[in-house]
Amino acid sequence: MPLTEQERQQFTAIAKKIRGDLVDVTQWSGGAHIGGSLSMVDLAVLLYWKYLKLDPAQPDWPDRDRFVLSKGHAGLGHAVVLANRGYFDIALLKDFNQYGSPFGMHLDSRKVIGVEVSTGSMGHGLPEAVGLALGARVLGASWRVYCIIGDGESNEGSIWEAAMAAAHYKTGNLIAFLDRNHLMIDGRTEDIMSLEPLADKWSAFGWNTVVVNGHDLDALAVAIEAAQAHTTGPSMIVCETVKGKGVDFMENNPAWHYGGLSVDLAAKAKQSLGV
Repeated sequence: MPLTEQERQQFTAIAKKIRGDLVDVTQWSGGAHIGGSLSMVDLAVLLYWKYLKLDPAQPDWPDRDRFVLSKGHAGLGHAVVLANRGYFDIALLKDFNQYGSPFGMHLDSRKVIGVEVSTGSMGHGLPEAVGLALGARVLGASWRVYCIIGDGESNEGSIWEAAMAAAHYKTGNLIAFLDRNHLMIDGRTEDIMSLEPLADKWSAFGWNTVVVNGHDLDALAVAIEAAQAHTTGPSMIVCETVKGKGVDFMENNPAWHYGGLSVDLAAKAKQSLGV
């Protein structure tokens, strides 16, 4: 069902703050994968503040839902979301990706509270998510697995091997999201390695598939709840997004797959965000 007006306002405000924090951490660190972190913010907020069963005070709670960020280079975004959700103090991110910091560019599950699995090498996260979903079945547990993959990452064969396995084993407790911002480090995905018709491919692989605006909180909420109700197999929600969302000079610009921000440029970015 659509969000209430109170929820919509709450999640919109949280997403705005997180985008501002992403700018700050990128400036502090000297550089980070900010473009793809900005594109997934709205989805991540909806998951962490409404749909994921979790307790930041008990990060190892056995009945928690599992979240896997397969596009692990967006660990910047995941770290900022976890901090805002109460897993740790955001001040710790002032040393993001610095020597001695537990927060590397790709988050290490052994060092960062709230991170279920280490990801970064493209194509690894979805297979791990499938394994977690099967693990829940073996344990007779009720928790779900949520996984965000990238569209550039979808060049990897391991993504499609995992897709086949998930459908074959009917992992109805697995919901994946594809951050379809159409850009990767080398340029447009369709120029580097054509993916379309992408939704049709996921459907052909046996997944319950839908395409939504990845920045529309209401559309995302409806899609997530429909996926939760689909328990006979895995679901894929293809989220049409804008890389660099919210920062005018970053939007749809592959140069901001990874980048650094001076104090002045960070101020310009935050002015664009209205924070």
